[in-house]
Amino acid sequence: MQPSRRHLTALAAAALLASPRSARAQRRSADGDVAFPAPGRRPWAGQVPRLGIALMGGENEVDRLARFDGYRALMEATFGVPVRVYPSGDYAGVMQAFAAGQVEIASLGASAYAGAWLDTKGGVEPLVVPEQEDGSIGYLAVMVARADAGIQDLAGMRGRSLAWADPNSASGYLLPRAALRRQGIDIDRYFSRTGFAGGHEQAVVAVLQKQYDACCTWASGQGDAARGFTRGNLRAMVDKGMLDMRDVRLIWRSEPIATGPITVRADLPDALKRDLLQFFLALPRAHPEIYRQISRGEGTGYREARHADYQLFIDLRQEEAAARRRRG
Repeated sequence: MQPSRRHLTALAAAALLASPRSARAQRRSADGDVAFPAPGRRPWAGQVPRLGIALMGGENEVDRLARFDGYRALMEATFGVPVRVYPSGDYAGVMQAFAAGQVEIASLGASAYAGAWLDTKGGVEPLVVPEQEDGSIGYLAVMVARADAGIQDLAGMRGRSLAWADPNSASGYLLPRAALRRQGIDIDRYFSRTGFAGGHEQAVVAVLQKQYDACCTWASGQGDAARGFTRGNLRAMVDKGMLDMRDVRLIWRSEPIATGPITVRADLPDALKRDLLQFFLALPRAHPEIYRQISRGEGTGYREARHADYQLFIDLRQEEAAARRRRG
């Protein structure tokens, strides 16, 4: 699938999505008047007697459940309804849970949000998006190789193997493919082989274990590279003792990508959506440790999200689907 000129132009201009100027009409955690919701059962509980949170793949299940337990308990105590978390082995599982109405909330990547929106025919909507320390909402796709592999840059990957993170990942699959093609690279010929590792963490592990020469994953691109930057999969693995950044080399990075949103079902009561919005916007200051746990790094908090920021990913997914039908 060759992205259209319109979408390549949109990809090249993706940095605009990361500009704080786009936040003019959006509430932010940094706003001084954001207060954490008072605890107590709400009237909407009659319609939604429990809340389900889907957890994305890309990290082992034990770590995911431990990292989100404080978040789950806080939401349960705040709204007075049972809250359950549902870990999924991959992005597709979360998208399917939304489509089946099994969960109400999930943090999705940009491509996974687009897929869920398409699968549910508009049945999900973005609630908030994480902000970086500079107020941006962008992050990077990065290609990582072992430091001892002798690969210095993308040119060194010719004839080598590449692991994608997940077919529904923006940074781990969709956007790198589009960006590399924009650079004139025929992916099927340039690399000796490509494959899916089953998640971002698994992709980096596959490189460290020499199963692939390099992989695509995500990073904020801000802060100390030796610590894995401020946020992202590399930082999370460094913090867990799974990765020493001296063992890897970043050989390629994308232009800024719009960070994926915390997403809710569109059919939820408006009062519930307002409560959840207040919960997330106030979370970083009211409960900073829980915020750090679920955000996997540093940042300024959250910003109200807009569906329009993800239209590019919806269009790219539709084009990929059309290309697959033509090949089939």
